[in-house]
Amino acid sequence: MEVHGMDFAGILFDMDGVLVDSEPVITEAAIRALREFGVFAREEDFKPFTGMGENRFVGGVAEKYGKPFVPEMKTRAYEIYGQIVDQHLKVYAGTHGALRALAGYKLALASSADLVKVRHNLRVANIPFSTFQAMVTAEDVEHKKPDPAIFLKAAEKLGLPSARCVAIDDAIAGVQAGKAAGCYTIGVTTAFPAETLLRAGADCAIAEIGELPALLTRG
Repeated sequence: MEVHGMDFAGILFDMDGVLVDSEPVITEAAIRALREFGVFAREEDFKPFTGMGENRFVGGVAEKYGKPFVPEMKTRAYEIYGQIVDQHLKVYAGTHGALRALAGYKLALASSADLVKVRHNLRVANIPFSTFQAMVTAEDVEHKKPDPAIFLKAAEKLGLPSARCVAIDDAIAGVQAGKAAGCYTIGVTTAFPAETLLRAGADCAIAEIGELPALLTRG
């Protein structure tokens, strides 16, 4: 599948589930953290909150079990994440090649995660901060995905209208955010099947990030 004749100048990358396979790591960290607050969560409890940032990822599950979310829950999850990420984070096989191949575009990282998690992931994945001309994390916006604020701010930081940007995300909330921002939106099927992402509004879907350079062949 190729996208021809579209004048894209910027690419806005989600991080978790797009560049790195971090969901199992943050899920394990959140399960351990919540256990310390008397919440005995299961892996499947977190799926509905994928891509919404850790306030909802951790807090939504806590609330499901009748515990109000407190910031210390997320803080503790990130502490545990930092302890286990080096051993368990996986970088998708196509990540480095795709970033090299797409260096002619303006690149931004647009993640609902806090900066502390972004730093951990980029360090372990050996992706320099300088790869991206702009970066937006959870601390930079009030409203997280599916609100379009993260992608809109990333496009603004690149100096581009959102219509000239491609948003890449693996989550339903992220795809919805990309479309609401006015971006051409590509779903990556690492967390949800293509049919689900297309129903959420994705313009197309790919299996992994390594497919992106060929897809964005300039017409």
